[in-house]
Amino acid sequence: MTNTRVFIARFALPLAATALVLTACGSNTASDQAVPAVATSAAAEAMESEAMESEAMESEAMESEAMESEAMESEAMESEAAATGAYITLAEYQGSKDMYAAGDVVLFFAADWCPTCQEATTNLEADPAAIPGGLAIVRVDYDDSDELKQKYGVTTQHTFVQVDADGNEVAKWTGSVTADEIAKQTA
Repeated sequence: MTNTRVFIARFALPLAATALVLTACGSNTASDQAVPAVATSAAAEAMESEAMESEAMESEAMESEAMESEAMESEAMESEAAATGAYITLAEYQGSKDMYAAGDVVLFFAADWCPTCQEATTNLEADPAAIPGGLAIVRVDYDDSDELKQKYGVTTQHTFVQVDADGNEVAKWTGSVTADEIAKQTA
């Protein structure tokens, strides 16, 4: 009997346990497969949901960073425009009026064929640093701006019109050819 017990303890029990494990692992019944499939499906859905939430949070963070960057860039441009003067086209001004709203804006009605307009343009383009900080001189094509000429009562080229942030006339004059002369005329 002792030999039988030893045989069972050494060989039969481990053999039976191994057989049970192998039988359980190889089971192919529908009920055995349904539980893991449901569990796997739920786990996959949870992981997919977490991934989508993570992507949404990353997207929001990137959008927020982009908006902050644009705001900082806009503030930097406004600060630069206030710190240095500018000689810009009407299109540039109309595209970013807010950037110049805090300073003085002077519309320069100039014609390419006008000698004094050419002299003023040459001076302004040659030394942009001479334009005082906070002053934006906006070149308006005299020949193509009938609506603006009528609005401000401009009848000759080489006319300067200082306007406020709302586009209302503040001052008007003719004859300046340097940034310094223009700045002295502003109200």
